[in-house]
Amino acid sequence: MPDTKPGLLQEFKSFVLRGNLVELAVAFVIAAAFKDVVTALVNDLITPIISIPGKSTFGDLHFTIRHSVFAYGAFINTVIAFVVVAAAVFFFVVKPVDTLIARLGWTKEPTPTKECPECLTQIPAEARRCAACTSPQPT
Repeated sequence: MPDTKPGLLQEFKSFVLRGNLVELAVAFVIAAAFKDVVTALVNDLITPIISIPGKSTFGDLHFTIRHSVFAYGAFINTVIAFVVVAAAVFFFVVKPVDTLIARLGWTKEPTPTKECPECLTQIPAEARRCAACTSPQPT
């Protein structure tokens, strides 16, 4: 029987049930389901509308060189799916959160900066050395 410390099982339980880990797992599952919805949206609705006449989807587009099939239409579908996901995240997550943060006044004040006299890089005003050229800064 392995030698375990009395609190090891408790530590593992607290790790597994940690809020961030559970939230990440839920986000991963939701993202996987969202990917399937977006793929279906692109393949079944968007692509047939913008596809080449006579082709049902871009997925049918391909060419062959020396018995190797290059399915460039599938790549086009994937790019369209990426754009749809990026647009959904931007319009339904990023913009509403930015608006909420602005309304609640949670904006972060910019850190005061100064210019390094050696390399002219902007550095924090309280820095004692430049991050770019490592020269000591006057106090």
